[in-house]
Amino acid sequence: MNDDVLQAPPRAGHRVRVTTPPEPRRDHLPLGEPAGSPDRIEVTSRWIGRAGRPWFPVTGEIHYSRIPRERWPEVLGHARAGGLDSVATYVFWRAHEPQPGDFRWDGDLDLRAFVELAASHGLDVVVRLGPWAHGESRLGGFPDWLVERGLRTRTDDPAYLDLVRAFYAQSIAQLTGLTHAEGGPVVAAQVDNELYDQPAHLATLRRTAEDLGLRVPLWTATGWGGAQVPHTLLPVYSAYADGFWEDSRTEWPEFAAAHFRYSPVRDDLSVGADLREALDGIVLDPASVPLEDDALPFATCELGGGMHVAYHRRPLVTAADVAALALAKIGSGSIWQGYYMYAGGTQRTAAVPGQVGGEQESHATGYPNDVPELTYDFWAPVGEHGQVRPHHHALRRQHLWLQAEGERLAAMTTTVGGGSERTDELRWAVRSDGRRGYLFLTTYQPERQPLTAQDGVQVTVAFDDGAEVTVPTVPVDLPAGVSLAWPLRYALTPDVELRGATAQVVTRLAVDGDEVVVLAATAGVPVELVLDGDVPVGGAGQGEHRDGATVVELRTPPGPTCVVVLPGVRVLVLDDASADRLYRLEVGGRERLVLSDAPLYVEDGALVLHPDTGRATVSLLPPPVAVRASEGRVTEGRDDGPWRTWSLDVPSGGHRPVLTGARPLDATAPEPVHGGPMDRLSAPTDWSGAAHLRVAVPRDALDGVDRALLRITWRGDAGRAYVGERLVSDHFWHGRPWDVDLTPWRDEVAAGGLRLELLPWSAGAGVWVDPTVRGLDDGVVVDAVDVVRVARVRLEVGEPGAWS
Repeated sequence: MNDDVLQAPPRAGHRVRVTTPPEPRRDHLPLGEPAGSPDRIEVTSRWIGRAGRPWFPVTGEIHYSRIPRERWPEVLGHARAGGLDSVATYVFWRAHEPQPGDFRWDGDLDLRAFVELAASHGLDVVVRLGPWAHGESRLGGFPDWLVERGLRTRTDDPAYLDLVRAFYAQSIAQLTGLTHAEGGPVVAAQVDNELYDQPAHLATLRRTAEDLGLRVPLWTATGWGGAQVPHTLLPVYSAYADGFWEDSRTEWPEFAAAHFRYSPVRDDLSVGADLREALDGIVLDPASVPLEDDALPFATCELGGGMHVAYHRRPLVTAADVAALALAKIGSGSIWQGYYMYAGGTQRTAAVPGQVGGEQESHATGYPNDVPELTYDFWAPVGEHGQVRPHHHALRRQHLWLQAEGERLAAMTTTVGGGSERTDELRWAVRSDGRRGYLFLTTYQPERQPLTAQDGVQVTVAFDDGAEVTVPTVPVDLPAGVSLAWPLRYALTPDVELRGATAQVVTRLAVDGDEVVVLAATAGVPVELVLDGDVPVGGAGQGEHRDGATVVELRTPPGPTCVVVLPGVRVLVLDDASADRLYRLEVGGRERLVLSDAPLYVEDGALVLHPDTGRATVSLLPPPVAVRASEGRVTEGRDDGPWRTWSLDVPSGGHRPVLTGARPLDATAPEPVHGGPMDRLSAPTDWSGAAHLRVAVPRDALDGVDRALLRITWRGDAGRAYVGERLVSDHFWHGRPWDVDLTPWRDEVAAGGLRLELLPWSAGAGVWVDPTVRGLDDGVVVDAVDVVRVARVRLEVGEPGAWS
């Protein structure tokens, strides 16, 4: 993966030589489709190909069985608007066969309907078939009745395989007519999960599925933990910024920092290590981790889209952590970005009458961690109740870039530099095809081990054709906490080449006969564009011709109206905040750029907004003549440079305070209890000392809105929310507010309110929380309770006459 690297002393800058990569190996793996297949998918040694070109998939994990069916369209809409081209989903055996032979595929369990709906949103599907899934599910997703039979599960035990074959047959029947070869969206299947020492069994699972009629081009298995994956499956990898599965004495997982460095190392022994140790007694040696396999491309399926919490350990992963880690993997050579989770959900309630314990992973079912009984929010880009988080926007910037440039990026190899553990060293990589590429730079690492700012940064890249590019032309100071990918020899048009830039490519779109190329500036880094040759510059840029190049500086600050005019192309340079508001969507029959301060997606050519405030602003390029809204009042569109902007008043949206002012509550913490195979802190079962708080919610705070969330800002240990005697939500306090979806219980809540049971924080218990939220006094304090009213507004665009 690495080419020759030449490094001068840091003050003199860095110099790197890149070469043209060799042609990839083809047809050496039993994966992909035959030559001549429509939209053929193939696997080379360096990338996945589709329709004869390199393909850079972007996949997000969404569990249909953990999301109410009526919310599937919204979640899949946000996924597509977020730049995903595919979704992955577990088929949890225990959900679909709660009793032997009693298969269920109805309601929220309708796999076929979910796959069809994903296809209607333009999304491909990766089906994670199991039979063992993990996913923080009870018994890893195995039905209780299966475990009680005492079979040698996850092996080629004939009795076990007979049961797997019946489950697979039912699952595959749901996918009839939906595979890629049949013109459908199912492009891949994963067998089992985190199985590291049974390669023959993994191969058997693929053969079994194929014998039952499943034909997909991509067969995968998780490769982390030093997994032995047979050559019939593509190993896919993970990377998390933190892990709830670590011990409560672990300040930061050993492997976490490595994921913020550019590196050829694909594996992570920390993921699943608790289960290997607890269930199998295996501790792997980090020295056994392979750097790479030249026969296989670097694909991921579980880049942490957030992080779950366990009772004993409660990470506080940030949006910046998620985005920086994802970009580091692209800089390290990933050719498939897969996120776990992309949308959170809720654990199912017990499917079997009389079952002891919930559907979650727990000490009671022999696992090392107690996770919440219901919430599986994972602090994902799209939350358990449809909350759209900041990393949905930060990741979308990367995904739009991959949509536009993924074909080229996938074919580029990576040269890595500055990859040590030192926090004062510039970390960089170049991804290149020998003729052009991208320079990756980072000064980002989570607050546990932050990196320092880097002064006087300048990198010279020598390409295979003899050309050299130095970026920037004058050394620049990089502030701490940034991750960048700057273009090198980027073709703006066939005649205009961007030799280098200190801004990142986001996307590009043809508008009125000209290309519009969107770049994003980084706060604290001056924008410089260097064009090859003498190029006339207009608009927001001013050019200086020197040494056979045109150096462009901006005359106006980056933002939606900062447009540099060049021959045949307009370069729109956005600021960070505006780049996070940018979408590229097909609206009103054509592709448009959209700036919005409310989350949105597309439905039948119209925009669907979900504002949780009383106002929203939407800008479109190219602008339509007019827009109309299904709710609220739209102001007349105003021209904003190349955009047209509309403001929308949404009276139904906004926050309604229910309780204000800090309220300390009397409560007594239960004695700490340890359990499970690793003797970790167990979630409390004794709630006798809990504080009880009844929250009355006015009817008018619940009605007339798409979704009503109760947002509880509090400090304590563990909480449960009841409507009547029904447990509707639970929460292990970890520093973020607790959201409870009131929408399904509007009538009951309006009549009788909501009851909270809250256990107090006890510092002596030994629960690990993030350093930024430590120092909490023992006890329970409710700081505020609000109803977050999330509206749903459909915004149609077009000619006013078409609506009459």
